[in-house]
Amino acid sequence: MKRIQVARYNGSVSATPSEPIRITQASELPQYSARDRFLIWLIGWIGYIAVWLIGRTLRWSVHIEEGGPPEMRTRPLILCFWHRAIFPATWAFRYQAIGVFSSVSFDGEYTARIISRFGYVPIRGSSTRGGVRAFLASRKRLSRGLTVATTTDGPRGPVYVAKPGPVLLASKSRVPIVAFHIAVEKTWILNSWDKLMIPKPFSRALLCMSRMIVVPENATEAQVNQLHSELQAAQDRVRNFAEANVAKSKAEEFRKMKS
Repeated sequence: MKRIQVARYNGSVSATPSEPIRITQASELPQYSARDRFLIWLIGWIGYIAVWLIGRTLRWSVHIEEGGPPEMRTRPLILCFWHRAIFPATWAFRYQAIGVFSSVSFDGEYTARIISRFGYVPIRGSSTRGGVRAFLASRKRLSRGLTVATTTDGPRGPVYVAKPGPVLLASKSRVPIVAFHIAVEKTWILNSWDKLMIPKPFSRALLCMSRMIVVPENATEAQVNQLHSELQAAQDRVRNFAEANVAKSKAEEFRKMKS
């Protein structure tokens, strides 16, 4: 049986945001009714408390493929993951001033409030609305040496189908792409398009990060198509690995990550 090496992650984060965290105020949401503004406020706080309470109980391990980043806090990177892993990912990468694509929608607004409280910086826009604005904002952050993250099958699916946006962004910014997935041993699965997973307290969680995908500057259409396929394959690969090995992460063969 092939030996698998997984680094243990203790959940501690020493990095701090490089800029003030700004949370959109209810008064800045004129497009929403009073009821919707209240729900955005309520869900934002409930989500934050849930991630904080559950995230700190999870027993984390990390596996980085050969050719991947030196460690999970390496920057700048373009991090790509599936929408269903938003909950554990919010905890795993907290307080690193990572810019996250956030859709201009009701769901996107309360999600932005939750992640902002964990030190992320929402980048407003998605593949369906405000994409150009989000693209330019993300390039600016990458040029400053900061990481950007996106759910490549968001904001509405289809699930596990990666969009080509990160490849185009990598081509213009000359920053490598890294795919990651977090598998959790015991979860609640919501009846949503993405099958969103909410970890059960004290579960094991395995974060798997892919080797870096380097995109040539001003890549041709053929290169973009080829690297888009490589991104899809990387996201499928790390998901399969994480889900197959999360229950094994307690074994003695797994080396401990240096803090």
